[in-house]
Amino acid sequence: MLDVLVIAPHPDDAEFAMGGAILKMKAEGLRVGVLDLTDGEPTPFGSRETRRRETEAATEVLGLDWRSNLELPNRSLEATLEARGKLAGILRTTRANCIFCPYWEDTHPDHTAATQLIEAARFWAKLTKTDLPGEPFHPQRMIYYFCTHIRKIPEPSFVVDVSAFWEKKLAAVRCYASQLANSPGGSMTGLEEQIESRGRMWGWTAGTRYGEPFSVREVLRIADFRTIL
Repeated sequence: MLDVLVIAPHPDDAEFAMGGAILKMKAEGLRVGVLDLTDGEPTPFGSRETRRRETEAATEVLGLDWRSNLELPNRSLEATLEARGKLAGILRTTRANCIFCPYWEDTHPDHTAATQLIEAARFWAKLTKTDLPGEPFHPQRMIYYFCTHIRKIPEPSFVVDVSAFWEKKLAAVRCYASQLANSPGGSMTGLEEQIESRGRMWGWTAGTRYGEPFSVREVLRIADFRTIL
């Protein structure tokens, strides 16, 4: 069983968007898993075997407790009933009380479809009298990370200080060499520079060196004021 499950449309989305937060949660003793919905292929410089090796390397850097792939179709991801059932089954068996998923506004069709699918599967996972594996389960918290392609500055609900984990996050990001090579200008530095710039910007907004932004639709509960001081 997991404490946290990060669900990503493609391998690399979790690392690029919230690799620092994943490392921070692991350092705090949480059991963290990542579920990739597709294998991310085809891409200009990738292959299924290449992406598998890159994902395994990034998983090792992050020190994840669990990682799997739902093997849904890349480029044509849809929130179908069949996919909803498969994902709801994963939620019931991993039983993570907190789920991270992509922000709901994006220009990438796979990303917006993933969000719709995850929200629907979260509801289905609690249903009784179904053929789904495991016992009914409802993750209590849904948090949205920003892996967006849309060119606008989002308004997050909060920013996580990931300064202490930034270099290790970049090590996980660099595992995906085939995808960094597809960045603007065709160089490995283009996309990495974007990640660096965004990390510094969000860190600045929170008064720290590096930050990662997140959003919520539901109200967050504060149990201890020391967590926000």
